[in-house]
Amino acid sequence: MANIFGGSEIVEMGIQIEKNGMDFYEVLAEQSKNKKANEIFKFLEGEEEKHIAAFQKIFDSVKMYEPPESYPGEYFAYMKSLADEHVFTKKDMGKEIARKTRGDKEAVRLGIKFEKDSITFYEGMKKVVPENQHKIIDALIAEENGHLLKLSGLRDSL
Repeated sequence: MANIFGGSEIVEMGIQIEKNGMDFYEVLAEQSKNKKANEIFKFLEGEEEKHIAAFQKIFDSVKMYEPPESYPGEYFAYMKSLADEHVFTKKDMGKEIARKTRGDKEAVRLGIKFEKDSITFYEGMKKVVPENQHKIIDALIAEENGHLLKLSGLRDSL
């Protein structure tokens, strides 16, 4: 089985996830009438922008990287499966979903889901990037966990 896509393309998916996350939170901040929700959505928008820069740094190091596998194409098939389930890998989906969101409670519920999906995707990404990049991805995962806590706290206050 040939690789479906390479490590750099997986990192590009991570970049797209973060771009859509940034767009998602930007639109939610514009729509929200709740001061606390607005502040958190703006904060999360800025965080996603930082994550894009972190993934850009990883991108060059994975262009020719081939992870060790039990069988050819194992990790790339796994990552494709995760990406197919993650709506934020599709261009402009962040804005589209945010515009359809009705109210802060739904926005927070969706934000929590997307943050969890991102964590799962990034955990899988660690298998297809060189080990010297794992600390960066671990830091991004830790930040995504922090976003989950912020959104959970907001959900509980709404």
